[in-house]
Amino acid sequence: MNTTDLYRKTLEFACKAHEGQKIPSTSEKEIALPYFLHITEVMTETLIAFQNTEEKNENQKLGVLVAILHDTVEDTDVTLEDIEKEFGKDVKNGVWAMTKDETLPKDKQMADSLDKLLKQPKEIQAVKLTDRIVNLKQPPHYWNIEKRKNYQKEAKFILEKLKDANSYLAKRLAEKIVAYEEFIF
Repeated sequence: MNTTDLYRKTLEFACKAHEGQKIPSTSEKEIALPYFLHITEVMTETLIAFQNTEEKNENQKLGVLVAILHDTVEDTDVTLEDIEKEFGKDVKNGVWAMTKDETLPKDKQMADSLDKLLKQPKEIQAVKLTDRIVNLKQPPHYWNIEKRKNYQKEAKFILEKLKDANSYLAKRLAEKIVAYEEFIF
């Protein structure tokens, strides 16, 4: 299967898996958008990063597939076995690394996920950077200041751990972390 058809197949798979899910709105008056927008934003950010990076990316296709599927196991009924059956072991491993272990205490989940990501190829680590870049925009209207501060702090932790995955994305995330200040004060 050529790359375009594979991306299309993966997008369709993710779209069906996330059917009915919405992105949290930033105000009570705003219409919640389909969650699929988040998936395409992460995929697009990943593709642009791979085009603009100085690092040699050995397997960009793997990174893009994981970008599309990064939330399927965490947020839907899709299993890691489903991912492996449809997309192979490497993609499954990348999605697994992106998936928080909800059996751990909440304050340990991100560190565990980052530890898993550090054992993956840099293209997969880059997806975590792109996911946080996309998410560092106006937060949901119901987040209090403490939640916003913690989210920014977590972004700094992600950057610290994964900055070597992709210099272009590390710079983008650093800029987004600074820009996020407007939502804290």
